[in-house]
Amino acid sequence: MMAASSTTPPAVNGVKMATTSQAYLESNQVKETKELISELCRQFYNLGWVSGTGGSVQKERMVPEDMYVLSPNGSILSSPLSKPYPHKPPKCSDCAPLFLKAYDMRNAGAVIHSHGMESCLVTMINPLSKEFRITHMEMIKGIQGHGYYDELVVPIIENTAHERELTESLAEAMEAYPKTTAVLVRNHGIYVWGDSWISAKTQAECYHYLFDAAIKLHQLKLSHHDVALFWTLKGPQLLFHLLPISFFRMPRDNVGRHLSATYETAETQDDIKLLRSQVQNDLEQGIAGAMPIPSNDAGKEEVIAALVANVEAMIRADRKITALKQLQGHIWKTGFQNHDLEGVVFDDVPEALEKWHALGIKVYIYSSGSRLAQRLLFGKTHYGDLRKYLCGFFDTTLGNKKETRSYIEISDSVGVDNPSDILFVTDVYQEAVAAKAAGLEVIISIRPGNGPLPDNHGFKTIKSFSEI
Repeated sequence: MMAASSTTPPAVNGVKMATTSQAYLESNQVKETKELISELCRQFYNLGWVSGTGGSVQKERMVPEDMYVLSPNGSILSSPLSKPYPHKPPKCSDCAPLFLKAYDMRNAGAVIHSHGMESCLVTMINPLSKEFRITHMEMIKGIQGHGYYDELVVPIIENTAHERELTESLAEAMEAYPKTTAVLVRNHGIYVWGDSWISAKTQAECYHYLFDAAIKLHQLKLSHHDVALFWTLKGPQLLFHLLPISFFRMPRDNVGRHLSATYETAETQDDIKLLRSQVQNDLEQGIAGAMPIPSNDAGKEEVIAALVANVEAMIRADRKITALKQLQGHIWKTGFQNHDLEGVVFDDVPEALEKWHALGIKVYIYSSGSRLAQRLLFGKTHYGDLRKYLCGFFDTTLGNKKETRSYIEISDSVGVDNPSDILFVTDVYQEAVAAKAAGLEVIISIRPGNGPLPDNHGFKTIKSFSEI
């Protein structure tokens, strides 16, 4: 179902128009808008978005004469004429109050309501979830204000017997998610809006693609989740150092226990294979602390002892390598599943994240920790699940955190006009220098366990996020 804008209120099928005069209702502008809606409804019917009827009209056969014109308050300014049997008498769509709510709260130029199968099924994957989330998918770039590395979050509201009864739930979702351009209705469909019919149509196509992708990922038992951290004052934003340094050291004591308990699993064998490859490369390059790992024929205990020794050396050297981070993530996953671990964040973090979320500020994570580990950590903290406040995720697969090109890549991906629209908050001087060289604004967070800063480093410092 389509509600497009000709200019500003009133509305054709929800279409906003500028005046209620008869001359305006008969103008070319209104006529062209009605013709556009007819054309789009035929396209949407062929996509499977609007099968069945709505307002007693067959969408693929809709013509301009079938449409209502409404005022901003929902009153009917113009009604279609009845057609002879077997057509039913026309009635104004039950969706009209929801279209008008999007116009009022989002200043939308067009709203699309779809019953596409993907938009129904995706809400049924987890019947208790109040959100749909997906990240690292190309079509996310087609959603207003989002880039490839962002996590797209779409609120889900519960269905009702009559669509008009969804109006308040829709309004509450739009208020609670100021960045969203869509709301899913469980077992029903989706409402998508944009500042023009082109924007609404493009986003609706991207949303349906992403829903279909999520359904297929679920069927294949694959995951689209990643994690990292960021923050800015104007647009997509950067932020880091939410966690005490000691938290990242927890897995070191658990390496041997984890490897021993999970040694025969395919996941751990893959970790061991990756570590063997890394250690062999380290030995060839003469990296300090590297020691040979015996073959499996040497026995489980000898293999694990060599692995633990190498991992200890890698952790002491603070190496940001995939083999180590992958193992770390799997250790954390086991720890969280067994309730042996709980994410620990600084006390000022939850309040700051909640405040920024309410203000519509985008929060991302850029961390040297593995994506899996980060997702687990922020999902199970002593303050609860904080992932609802995070919009996008980066880790060192993007690049080393002490290299300028990593921050250039991030700036390109989050959709800011200028790198200076991003504020990067870090606890590491070398990272601050690299981010500044890429044009980002930078603040250094002073936390317990930080390394010393050089004299006259030139960066603003804070001790709490409340100072930002």
